[in-house]
Amino acid sequence: MKILYGTRNVAKINSMKNMLKNLPIEVVSLNDINLEIGKIDESGDRPLENARIKAFTYYKELKQPVFSCDSGLYIDEINPSKQPGVHVRRVNGKELNDEEMIEYYTELALEAGGELRARYRNAICLILDDKRVFEYAGDDIASEKFIITSKPHKKRNDGFPLDSISKDIQTGKYYMDLKSYTSNEEAMIEGFRNFFVKSLNL
Repeated sequence: MKILYGTRNVAKINSMKNMLKNLPIEVVSLNDINLEIGKIDESGDRPLENARIKAFTYYKELKQPVFSCDSGLYIDEINPSKQPGVHVRRVNGKELNDEEMIEYYTELALEAGGELRARYRNAICLILDDKRVFEYAGDDIASEKFIITSKPHKKRNDGFPLDSISKDIQTGKYYMDLKSYTSNEEAMIEGFRNFFVKSLNL
């Protein structure tokens, strides 16, 4: 089954394809089709709201199976009213590029003594047709808790800039240096796979 992933982010596309490998799903992206559409107003306050906004926008344009994902960053040491949440890239009304994101969050970590504890909450909205819409934002597709450090790694992961300042709590290794999935990452992958298996009756 061919399903459009509503993103142009190559890192996210490759990550999703890897998560869904060996399932009878062909993931195509906005980079594979001819669709001229302006910037979508992701005005939701939660990841699921924004995933829904994006999925419905693309579905209305294309009338073909499509899914969209969204994430929010939640940091333990920050007041709830100041959480990045779904506005990971938008700070004080400005859209940050990858390097600006790294700079901003390393400064937050530095202010907290060098490290912060955080996790991503993820959500997905899948639209097969006008009557079949599936949504999910459960704990099993959220990330493990990790460390945001004030000392950036020298390497960069285009599309996932915060990987350069993220460390695995158990090993203390930068995400950039991990050679395999942690047990919690494997659980998250299984959560996404289960969502598609159940939604598509695979």
